[in-house]
Amino acid sequence: MIRSPRYGRKLDDFTVGAVYAHPWDVTVDEGMLALFAASFQDALPTYASRVAARAVGLKDRPVSPLLLLNLGISFSVHDVSEQAIAHLAYIDVRFPDACYPGDTLRASSMVIGKKPASTGDKGVVHVRTQVVNQDGLLVCSFERKALVPPGCVAERPADAPHDVAQPSATPARLPKELEGPLPAPPRRGGFAGFWDDFEVGDVFTHEVGRTIGDSEHVQLATLLRNSHPLHLDEHYCRSSSFAKTRVVHGGLVLSWVLALTSRDTAGNAVWDLGMDDGAHASGVLAGDTLFAASKVVAREEAGPGAGGVTFRIVGVKNTPPRALLAQGADLFTPELGKTDGRVKEKVVEITRSLLVRRRG
Repeated sequence: MIRSPRYGRKLDDFTVGAVYAHPWDVTVDEGMLALFAASFQDALPTYASRVAARAVGLKDRPVSPLLLLNLGISFSVHDVSEQAIAHLAYIDVRFPDACYPGDTLRASSMVIGKKPASTGDKGVVHVRTQVVNQDGLLVCSFERKALVPPGCVAERPADAPHDVAQPSATPARLPKELEGPLPAPPRRGGFAGFWDDFEVGDVFTHEVGRTIGDSEHVQLATLLRNSHPLHLDEHYCRSSSFAKTRVVHGGLVLSWVLALTSRDTAGNAVWDLGMDDGAHASGVLAGDTLFAASKVVAREEAGPGAGGVTFRIVGVKNTPPRALLAQGADLFTPELGKTDGRVKEKVVEITRSLLVRRRG
């Protein structure tokens, strides 16, 4: 008997309220952290330096939230989006507790909505994914929307029995260790860009780009356990990809763009307070060069030593944002819903809030 199991789901396979316990169970070791850090060059010190992390009250250097988000998305592909046409949105991304090297992660997703398109040839599914460690501590929570085909997946194996339930309480924005007054930094110097330096309306065009290599994006997708053939399988892509070749996983695109902003916006940040209103405007292929721009949209008090800063961040490909702005491009208005003035170079956009040290 020949069997050809298929994974992911099409629209009719989803049931609102269902919880899918994803099968991956992965220990995040120092090697994974080192490879991820070397691939993205994120300047946020808490995630790069054990000394900086301990200075703010954490027990060790925590796992980067960008790695946690990518693992959560990738774990969920097996049950949610391996058949998906496109990833549409990031919603209410939070990192309520720290994850540390040596922790073992697993994830689950709850279906909170689905809607067929009026054309009948596709639909949108809305899920909430939660990532927990070996003790059940919630380290990452997010919602996302995916565009999926209609119908059901033939030859999909039955799910393994599980007793996973998702709590309904809204996750915190940061670990308890970071809720009090922030201690002084362990060193002087470092990057510019303290809380006091950001003003609402400031725009940063980050000048260094990042060209994506073919082998690196595939290696990182497999490191994350992302099983969508759109990112891995050239044979599949010749018939099923809009580009007729492999497409870079969107979570990696987002991570590269956020890392490109980090020297100017996050060099004195302590924690990611969350992300929201994120979307991919177009796909990225190997050989494309990513650039980023940021706009300060809010600033708030957050106790002694630090404050919150919220940025609208945009990633574009193959043209620096400074050049696009000079041409009159409307970079910071979301592409969804635009009737004109679309920015064809835009690949991702998201709102990100950071806890940032004050000067002094």
